[in-house]
Amino acid sequence: MGAFDLMRILTTLPGIILGLTVHEFFHAYIAHRCGDNTARDQGRITLNPLKHIDPLGFILLIIAGFGWAKPVMFTEANLKNPKIDVIKIALAGPLSNAILAMLLSVLFSVINSFGLWSGVNQLSYEIFLYAIVINWGLFVFNLIPIPPLDGSHLLTHPLRKHPAIYQGLYKYGTLSLFGILIAESYLNVTILPISPVIMFLFKGFLSLVAPQISF
Repeated sequence: MGAFDLMRILTTLPGIILGLTVHEFFHAYIAHRCGDNTARDQGRITLNPLKHIDPLGFILLIIAGFGWAKPVMFTEANLKNPKIDVIKIALAGPLSNAILAMLLSVLFSVINSFGLWSGVNQLSYEIFLYAIVINWGLFVFNLIPIPPLDGSHLLTHPLRKHPAIYQGLYKYGTLSLFGILIAESYLNVTILPISPVIMFLFKGFLSLVAPQISF
């Protein structure tokens, strides 16, 4: 591994860990609030990242730019209002990343307004910015309506009454998603315009809370 790769890992790792942890925590927390204790009993209502990180998915996320955390399990039959609660649980993760990205942007602006960034090293500055970008990325990426991403529940949940169709969509949707991500990474093609949306949110919100900063 070259020095450039090591530097990229050092600057993105804190944001990845924070983003994944918050994302999965809120999946588990909302499931519990909706009446199911499966995630609680599995110890997932915690901000301990070790409870949420899948080793292989985590390594791929660092190296290849895409990966996954341990999925939060829940028992639909235990939910108070399954039709609505499944959507709440699915959206809780990405929405928590969007809120976290906004909070980090505000904190970045406050630090900047006091001129404190000039007193820290470049690595700390980049870690902070990457954490904001990564959380916007988790928000946008997970809202894509392709299984197994959170956004797919908005479209596929009604098909749970038809297990064969639902399982087929989940299986082939997952394979299609991996195929798209691999093609984008190694063939240098753009299939899902994720990056422009992420940068629009990143720069757009920062310009609102810190108009004096330019990128």
